[in-house]
Amino acid sequence: MADPSPQTLLVQGYLDRLRDGDPSARGELLNCACDRLRRLTRKMLKGYPNVHRWEQTDDVLQNAIVRLQRTLQQLPIETARDFFRLSALEIRRELLDLARHYYGPQGAGAHHESHDNSPEDSSQRSPVADSPDVTNEPGRLAVWSAFHDQVAALPDDEREVFDLLWYQGLSQAEAAEQLHVNVRTIKRRWLSARMKLQDALQGEVPE
Repeated sequence: MADPSPQTLLVQGYLDRLRDGDPSARGELLNCACDRLRRLTRKMLKGYPNVHRWEQTDDVLQNAIVRLQRTLQQLPIETARDFFRLSALEIRRELLDLARHYYGPQGAGAHHESHDNSPEDSSQRSPVADSPDVTNEPGRLAVWSAFHDQVAALPDDEREVFDLLWYQGLSQAEAAEQLHVNVRTIKRRWLSARMKLQDALQGEVPE
């Protein structure tokens, strides 16, 4: 069996310290997750200028970290595998809440006019107002929301692979290490998950 990856060793070390009564390890675990969550949050909100106007990336990230911190305080997390799965779940929940809050039937974004109403003088209009991304924001966020919902509905073994590869950014070899399976199994579950998402979303799977 291959030696554990540096990331796995780091996370497991923090979990061991936390289990042994070192509360500072909780903060280090959150810091460990922070960079990945920030990159993922920015990826999700890229192209949504209206959302950025209300919720900056770090604000969304902070909400996800608070969720994760609360769960770490309430539940015993024994392994790096559990921690990776938990952090993926919390960022998915936060992004779903964000989309539903702003673009549900009563959401501010669903009724917000993005265009600048001042003028005939087009030079006074914001470049954002003319962006094709803006006019399609509710629809595109709806696709993201459906995407996260469908990921949550995947069979457990496929969802866990998807969490590790897509939400956590682990390599296939690292995911195989976490799940105690071979890389061929990871490839098969990854392909099956992607095909299910393609079918469920009629091909409208976000990049």
